[in-house]
Amino acid sequence: QQMLAIARALLNDPKLLILDEPTEGLAPVIVDELVKILRRIKGEGLSILLVEQNLMVCDALADRHYVLEQGRVAYQGSAAQFREDPSIKNRYLALSA
Repeated sequence: QQMLAIARALLNDPKLLILDEPTEGLAPVIVDELVKILRRIKGEGLSILLVEQNLMVCDALADRHYVLEQGRVAYQGSAAQFREDPSIKNRYLALSA
């Protein structure tokens, strides 16, 4: 269903593809396939705004990362900055007991 929704959106030749948690509830093998498809779409020059909780998916696709906390931008930076600074993940994305 997610791939069908993306295909429908692409029929309209958009300038920006906005995706809200496209991997939610999908099996890992399907998530991997969806990431491949989104990489291809991105490689063809279409901008993608991705709202996603799956950090692996974000890491595979994003050029920039924004972390929202209670509706406000708590962090923003390039993908490289995000990867290089583990304190960001610990501060904003770590699960508390």
